[in-house]
Amino acid sequence: MNTSMLHIDGARLWQSLMDLAQVGATDLGGNCRLALTDEDKAGRELVSGWLRDAGLSLRVDALGNIFARRAGRNPELPPVMSGSHIDTQPTGGRFDGNYGVLAALEVVRRLNELNIETEAPIDVAIWTNEEGSRFVPVMMGSGVFAGVLTLDQALNARDKAGLCVRDELLRIGYAGPEPVGGYPVKAYYEAHIEQGPVLDTEDLSVGIVTGALGLYWYDVIVTGQECHAGPSPMPYRRDALKVACGLINEILTFADTRQPDGRVTVGELDMHPNSRNVVPGRVRFTVDLRHSDAAELELMHTQLQQLIEGAGNVGVSVELKVVQQMAPTLFDAGRVANVRQAVQSLELPHLELISGAGHDAVYLSRVIPTAMIFVPCIGGISHNEIEDARPDELAAGASVLLNAMLADAGRVA
Repeated sequence: MNTSMLHIDGARLWQSLMDLAQVGATDLGGNCRLALTDEDKAGRELVSGWLRDAGLSLRVDALGNIFARRAGRNPELPPVMSGSHIDTQPTGGRFDGNYGVLAALEVVRRLNELNIETEAPIDVAIWTNEEGSRFVPVMMGSGVFAGVLTLDQALNARDKAGLCVRDELLRIGYAGPEPVGGYPVKAYYEAHIEQGPVLDTEDLSVGIVTGALGLYWYDVIVTGQECHAGPSPMPYRRDALKVACGLINEILTFADTRQPDGRVTVGELDMHPNSRNVVPGRVRFTVDLRHSDAAELELMHTQLQQLIEGAGNVGVSVELKVVQQMAPTLFDAGRVANVRQAVQSLELPHLELISGAGHDAVYLSRVIPTAMIFVPCIGGISHNEIEDARPDELAAGASVLLNAMLADAGRVA
């Protein structure tokens, strides 16, 4: 192993993760810290205290994004940034997002311990509402920072109870005075659990993430007419579910010949009136298409459009709505190279792969040279209270992060 490479304190990183996991802890060992709830506020306060204890100066912008800065020798240089989010799914785990924030904190702690000064400042970022569990759209804080979403779009978003982001930021005390974005950042690195099974199945410590899948999200609405299940013979029915089932069966084959990067999912299915002895008159279902190649993703999109156009029968109509679209992401070659060099110098078993999930890094890559580092999650399970990871692999990924960031920030001799 290259003895010049730096290593973080894995035990301290693990303890920080376990301490944060106590905020919004669930009975099954997971977390529920929905964005801008009291639990989210408590998590922000805890981590902000750790950041201040590490000597960082904190700023909060108008969307509640938190930025903690470790000064560099040259304050005029743009910072090297790392971070993620600490909001969770309703039945989320202890590592999704949290690991990226606390790995970045551990980078700073280790630099402090070793009395290492950097040329450029280092920023630790905590992004607001990455999960989108309470407020839509997802990846809200990074999306506004990157100019993908407007600030008004984000502030006016409402949850199912009708509460809006603007009011909830004020309520928990995180409607900051700083503008959102608008300043240069030299590089952004994000460490994250993979949230899939590849690294764990292949017994690999680290993933070098070269980009992220593009996606289309859709609502499909099939409208027929509800009627009594007993007196209505089959030929007379306008059964929305029968048409929907035929569509779903075909849609779920779209990715079969587009492996390894093609994905198709039908994740929601709602029926009306959803009664045992009533033929469904309306069915809404969602479709999620993903691919790493823009041309293949567009072919899947066209295939779905053509299928919908030819669907339906007498008395049954089918409507397709595009809910969200995101082009495939290719991360910055230079920052990926920094991650690759750190992984190789630390002699870690690894794989280069594409992220199947969206992350703050995806939006930020549009305005900042970006790279990601994955570590395994046990069984590939995430967005689940039993989400788990191994301390040594979390430490390995954070050590990669430390060395990659240092390559960008510049170590003062």
